[in-house]
Amino acid sequence: MKIQNSKLKVKSCGIFLLAIFALFTIQYSLFTDTVTASEKWQGVDESVIEKVAKEHGREAREPFINTDQGDLLLFVFLLAGTIGGFAAGYYWKELIGNKRQKVKNKEYGNL
Repeated sequence: MKIQNSKLKVKSCGIFLLAIFALFTIQYSLFTDTVTASEKWQGVDESVIEKVAKEHGREAREPFINTDQGDLLLFVFLLAGTIGGFAAGYYWKELIGNKRQKVKNKEYGNL
């Protein structure tokens, strides 16, 4: 009988904590002023790079490849992941496979 009571206590404690968490989340979302990150913090480009460039007499210019347009940056990461995946697959035996062979050689004394 004690096991069932402890399970009930754990369940009721979890439900209680979940309800408290939900209430705090709702209160925070309803009663706080939301400030976006762009209003509060500047990026590295504005705060450091442009400042140093102006100190040395150079103005900001557009990058050669602007990754802010559309999904170009996403495509670049997809392409890099694909190339990395093919390389890891091609060299899979060198990356992982030889570990089993080394363990067998140590067991039989054939180094």
